[in-house]
Order: sequence, then C-alpha cells, then structure tokens
Amino acid sequence: MNSQLQLFLEARQRIFVLTGAGLSTASGIPDYRDESGQWKHRRPMEFSEFIARPEARQRYWSRSVVAWQRYFPAHPNAAHRALAQLEALGRVVTTVTQNIDGLHQQAGSRNVIELHGTLFRVSCLDCDFSQSRAGMQQQLLEANPVLDQMTASIAPDGDAQLQGFDHRQIEVPKCPECGGVLKPDVVFFGENVPLERVDRCFDALASADAILIVGSSLMVYSGFRFARKAHLLGLPMVAINLGKTRADEWLDLKLEQDCVDLLPDVINRIQPASATVLESGRRIM
Repeated sequence: MNSQLQLFLEARQRIFVLTGAGLSTASGIPDYRDESGQWKHRRPMEFSEFIARPEARQRYWSRSVVAWQRYFPAHPNAAHRALAQLEALGRVVTTVTQNIDGLHQQAGSRNVIELHGTLFRVSCLDCDFSQSRAGMQQQLLEANPVLDQMTASIAPDGDAQLQGFDHRQIEVPKCPECGGVLKPDVVFFGENVPLERVDRCFDALASADAILIVGSSLMVYSGFRFARKAHLLGLPMVAINLGKTRADEWLDLKLEQDCVDLLPDVINRIQPASATVLESGRRIM
C-alpha cells in the first residue's frame, strides 16, 4: 500500500481521472506501448485509409471479426472496480478514458467520458443509422463463415494480428438505410475527437482539484492535452504507469507499479468525501 497515494486521494473531492490501455491489460486487452513509450504492435488503422479504400475496410473488418470473439468477453479487473469505488466515495468529478472497451461502466463507474468512443456501436458515415457491434458481428459471420473458425492475437483497438489471410475475399455489409460505409464508433488514428466531447472533458477538468492518470503513457495528444492543461492550472498531478509518461516532468507523484495491485488496497482505505474535513488550501505534495 502506498501512503503517499492514500494521502493524495484523501485530500481531494473532485479528482479528474484519466485512464489508458494499461488499465485494461489485466482484463486480457493488450496495451499499445512498452515501458519506454515505443509501439509494441503495428500502428492501428488510419481514418483516411479506412474511408478511402474498400480493401482497407475489408482488412479491418476481417481482423475485427476474429478479435471480437476474444475482446467482447473481457471483464473489469480490480483496478476498474477500485476507480468505480473511488467515484462512489464522492472523490471523482469524472473519468475520462482513452479506452474503447466499456470496462469502466461495467465496473460501476457512472460519470465516464469515452474520449475515443466505444467499440460496442457501429454507425454509418453517410446517414444517421447506427446498430450494435454485436449485430454487425452476426452479419459479418453470416456473410463470411470462414472467419468463424479463425483465431489470432488481439490488439488494443479491437483489431487482430491476422496473418496469411486474403482479406480481399471478405464481404463487408453496407448501411441498410443508404448503402453507405459502416464504421465502429471509435476515433481512428488521424481522426479528430469530436469537439463537444473534448469540451466536456475540459469543463470537468476546470472543476477538478487534482488529476490522477492511470495506465497511460500520454504519448497521444488527445489524452496528453488534459495533463498539459492541468499543469497550466496548477493542479496536483499523480500518475500510475509502468514506464515513462509524456508528463513526467509535471508529476507530483509517479508510481511505476501495476495499478491492479496498487489501487484496490489504497482505495479500500479511503473514507467518503463527506466524512473528511479538509484543511483550507491543504496540498499533500
């Protein structure tokens, strides 16, 4: 148990929590980067490629079908549940996650902003049609039964490392309303996070009294911008991450420990915010 982290959490009532792929590795979903911040896998699908090339969509969906069969059963781990408990204790203003796995909500967190969207919904790029990803899975398997027998290792974005397979034979369903292109409701690399979503995150940060970063190297700007803003606001900042982060120089406390081992023990000792009397202007670090 880390006493510094406990003191930090006990002294705050409106923590802005920012999470990344490292939070979900214990749930069987791999992360993107190693401890030095370098890519572990090939770069994920680029938005420009997905919308421009039918072959790219065939490649994406063939891999996604295989990955979904392992990705979908993932369950929250102890760190997800601990963060939900911290929110229930009245300590969290919002949780902004860069993950697309829905595990925060499954664990019981209520005030969650999915910065990069969700893998569990599919929408048409040309009209307002949307459907569940499970429904898309069924359509893809019905059109391409060969994929039902394939296995591969998965990637953090719900893709799979599918080798030696000619994806050009895959039939990709089109939008049933307009015949347009169907895309998962996730922010691909090279695609902008919707401005309204970013504004909601900044609004939450403006009302926060600290920022807690869990399982993110912050190498991608979409998450890093909130750490940078927190630094400019003078907010106390703590990171729990195995390896370097892009915000290391601004951190008040850096814990290079597994969040699954650390968070439950610490948060189990925290009292509800209403039971804590804070000293005016108190700062732990």
